[in-house]
Amino acid sequence: MIGPVNPSRPVGQLATTAAILLGGASVTALAALMVAFRSDLAPSVPALVLVVPVVAAGLAGGRLPALATAVVAAAAFNLAFISPYWTFKVAALEDLLALGVFLVVAIAVGTLVAAVADRRNLAEDRAKELGELNSQLMALHSERERLAEEATRASVLERVDEQRAALLRSVSHDLRTPLSSIRGVASDLLSNAQYDEATRRDLLVLVADEAERLDRLVANLLSLSRIEAGDLKPTQDGVALDELVDDVLRRLRRILRDLRVRNDIPRDLPQVRGDYTQLDLVISNLLENAARHAPPGSVLQLGARVETGRVRVWVDDDGPGVLPFERQRIFQPFQKGERGGSSGIGLATCKGIVEAHGGEIAVTAAPHAGARFTFTLPLSND
Repeated sequence: MIGPVNPSRPVGQLATTAAILLGGASVTALAALMVAFRSDLAPSVPALVLVVPVVAAGLAGGRLPALATAVVAAAAFNLAFISPYWTFKVAALEDLLALGVFLVVAIAVGTLVAAVADRRNLAEDRAKELGELNSQLMALHSERERLAEEATRASVLERVDEQRAALLRSVSHDLRTPLSSIRGVASDLLSNAQYDEATRRDLLVLVADEAERLDRLVANLLSLSRIEAGDLKPTQDGVALDELVDDVLRRLRRILRDLRVRNDIPRDLPQVRGDYTQLDLVISNLLENAARHAPPGSVLQLGARVETGRVRVWVDDDGPGVLPFERQRIFQPFQKGERGGSSGIGLATCKGIVEAHGGEIAVTAAPHAGARFTFTLPLSND
């Protein structure tokens, strides 16, 4: 079984020390080189050049080497390029301000570069885990082929080929888009392009969202694998649906930014019995599915009511809806509607999780337009 991906790759003490020494040596070498031409250089040139070792240290060793190199670079800038030279005294106020700005910029750039490197490493780890998961599924398909030889070998082999192609299409489609976004943002930030702080923050938020999207894909694939193996056993805890929905909406706010979300989950709704993490995945998949199909500016509504011994939850969207003959098929693995663009994993995972909780899930036409996805959960005994 594949273990969880570490949020960042650990950097050993030796590598961290080496990165710090590399940064300090680079600062010293560049400063010594520029001192010979100090009178011919514009005041901003040494500051820009001395930021380069900070970036290199952040890429090589992470946040700590970047911060240490930034401090060394600020000291070198003060000693070698701010009058009076070779002393930490600063004669002019504008030189003091320049030194302060340089230190802040160097620390900020080094921190951002280290964060982007961590995100890139995380995306690579996610891709590796998906490759290992694919290998496990391929092994499972090989086992099915062996069993098929004793019965309807031809039909089972055909089904295995369909599943393999669907899996590859799914992973390729769902993995390529977020990885492309992460790679593009990382390349932009590493190219020393000049961005204001708000733009840099937006880019880093985009990287975080796409990494979270990869995390949901991995969770869906792992859950689907456990569902097909009959090994999905949810915990039996009391879960407050209103709090769970609030958490999901807060996490998916970027995905839902073009929709008008109406959360009508009652605050006094009784707790349901189930597994918080698995139910989080169900609601996240349904909301992401609605955001994928609903037109911008339309209303996405969540509601719930208590029935006999259970709670019924629904998600309405104003999209094109689901045709009647598709309403069973879209909950099967790697199947999608005629109007859909998803991989066919999320809804199949929702069905498996809801049924493992003793509930039911279905799709019908929404009261006004679009689709209504409804599922039920048992009430908590607490």
